[in-house]
Amino acid sequence: MRRLPPLNALRCFEAAARLGSFNAAAGELCVTPSAISHQIKTLEAFLGSALFRREKRRTLLTGAGRKYLSSITHALDEIDTATRRLISSPNSSAVNISVVPGFLTRWLVPRLRDFQEHYPDVELRLSASTASVDFQRSDIDMAIYFGRGEWEGVEIHYLRSVSLRPVCSPHLLRGPHPLRSPADLQHHTLLHVANRAREWDQVLEMEGLSSAIARKSLTLSSTALALSAAIEGAGVALSDRRMIERELEYGQLVIPFDIRFETKNAFYLVYQQGRPLTYGMQCFSDWLRDEIGQPENTSETQEPGP
Repeated sequence: MRRLPPLNALRCFEAAARLGSFNAAAGELCVTPSAISHQIKTLEAFLGSALFRREKRRTLLTGAGRKYLSSITHALDEIDTATRRLISSPNSSAVNISVVPGFLTRWLVPRLRDFQEHYPDVELRLSASTASVDFQRSDIDMAIYFGRGEWEGVEIHYLRSVSLRPVCSPHLLRGPHPLRSPADLQHHTLLHVANRAREWDQVLEMEGLSSAIARKSLTLSSTALALSAAIEGAGVALSDRRMIERELEYGQLVIPFDIRFETKNAFYLVYQQGRPLTYGMQCFSDWLRDEIGQPENTSETQEPGP
């Protein structure tokens, strides 16, 4: 049998220690300062050790109190996390997933029907975000990050690397300056994504070309906007081929020439370190890693030049 002190006493102790004041703790917990003092005395009597020392108008932790606070804070955080998860997802078949927007809209959403057919009893709750998730304080179960896999405090599972290719409207393959080779980029607008501004410079350098050949450029805030501009014929964007499979299939975009730039970034599936997977989380993880491991369709939609 566990020897556990009263939960109310622990809550009062944690609040008073964190805020450094019985009055502040009383305000946070909506009780009186005397109630906080009473709960602290109850806890100290249970433990047989003083947790605070009073010096004039200040309340300071003792050495024992500091050690106890560290453990109690972690335990209360665990209880809070478990409670939030149960409230937001009372069954193990529901999964809250945060996904970087480009991957969500361009890769995951078009494949959701396949997931539903394989796992009709699992409910996915998807949200788009580029921010890192605080799994300790969030109801998010899993996330798909984009980067170099250097995050702390999470389990990290590699999904796939990103390989960039130039993409454009088929209209740019015709006209007074048809786009047939990297050197022809000098006649066209290069579409940049704001947080990846150096990608085009790296691509041109890889091809032995100076970035000075890019006489015109346009910077957009996201990959989605850059690809929309490319579809409208506003310029040439860079994209991973598997993010634009539908546009290639429908002829909205083409890959004008066969070069690719291997970035150091990749997509990763992450979740809180040490957390056992629920049924729904395991289903999504298995399906995602299997689906993303499928070979890409190498047939490219490209119109011939005039």
